[in-house]
Amino acid sequence: MSKELIRLVDCVMAFDEEVVLNDINLCINDREFLTLLGPSGCGKTTTLRLIGGFQKPTSGDVLFNGVRMNDVPPNKREVNTVFQKYALFPHLNVYENVAFGLRIPKVGENGKKIKLSEQEIDARVTEMLRVVNLTGFEKRAVTALSGGQQQRVAIARALVNRPKVLLLDEPLGALDLRLRKDMQIELKRIQQETGITFIYVTHDQEEALAMSDTIVVMDAGRILQIGTPTDIYNEPENAFVADFIGESNIIDGIMREDGVVEIFNRRFKCLDSGFDKDEPVDVVIRPEDVDIVAEDQGQLKGTVTNVTFKGMQYDIIVDFYGFKWLIQTTDLSPVGSRIGIKIDPDGFHVMKKSEYSGMFGDYSSYSEEYDEIGDASLELVEEDAGDEE
Repeated sequence: MSKELIRLVDCVMAFDEEVVLNDINLCINDREFLTLLGPSGCGKTTTLRLIGGFQKPTSGDVLFNGVRMNDVPPNKREVNTVFQKYALFPHLNVYENVAFGLRIPKVGENGKKIKLSEQEIDARVTEMLRVVNLTGFEKRAVTALSGGQQQRVAIARALVNRPKVLLLDEPLGALDLRLRKDMQIELKRIQQETGITFIYVTHDQEEALAMSDTIVVMDAGRILQIGTPTDIYNEPENAFVADFIGESNIIDGIMREDGVVEIFNRRFKCLDSGFDKDEPVDVVIRPEDVDIVAEDQGQLKGTVTNVTFKGMQYDIIVDFYGFKWLIQTTDLSPVGSRIGIKIDPDGFHVMKKSEYSGMFGDYSSYSEEYDEIGDASLELVEEDAGDEE
């Protein structure tokens, strides 16, 4: 069982009466890669700053190993931080950048200064450069490095002091797409090899899904859901989470009974239960969970209004009775064609209505081409779809 390292208890943060964090409760385990995920202004960086000691909560407690840390400054916490701007010293080479913090004497518990020997410094720097795959770059000027290499130097410098926690605030934001993907793999490898707890802030759901043990989805200063990447993706708790993590078609529905959900006046088998009979719900259908079939074989029938080639797949927009869906498929369906779709019971995810209901999930704004294409008929399909109860 994982050991708890950090706990935020009922944390509130307000600036000039504006609440930017509201009742944050969060447990972070030792050796965990945890990501705070959400849009700009959701409170994720403020949460990171509370953990690092850069800000004190207006109310609530920050605990490290059960000890209250609200009044403990950043330099007294076993925490280091990597920002989007690496803040490397341009006049120092790679080795000296990483060694810089080790050369500063530390004050021990007895009040005496502790200074590392050059032999110990060299051993630590050499080991950390190995961990970040920069062996052989010791004498290289940091100004001569690529963005990804500079990021690795910044990570090595933050880890060489052996903190218990590394805070990373959008560290890959300045890198191009391919380099970001490479660094995602490297960061996860480094975290697993060092065993240090990583707390990572990003607005990029692909980064969060690729690296995290645990994802914390935030919006408007609140935590909306905590879970593994698989749980968050497959079992979102509301329309915001479903929309923010991956692509989602989110449709108004009615839970007629356990295992039966109704959308577009048609009933479908699903795997969900625990709702009231005839309870209004939000229904999530991921684009990859929809199978395209001939129109006369479909549970639902619609008109293709937009096609985008993505290399390995096509993203197509289909109008079903005025609601536009995103479907991902390897088969091309031309614009204007009529198609049918089938959805297996495990392709439906049913959620309770929330304040986010009706705000997400319709791809009507996906492309300006919709302005040139008329809506499909609003007439309801009456043929037996095969999965009706």
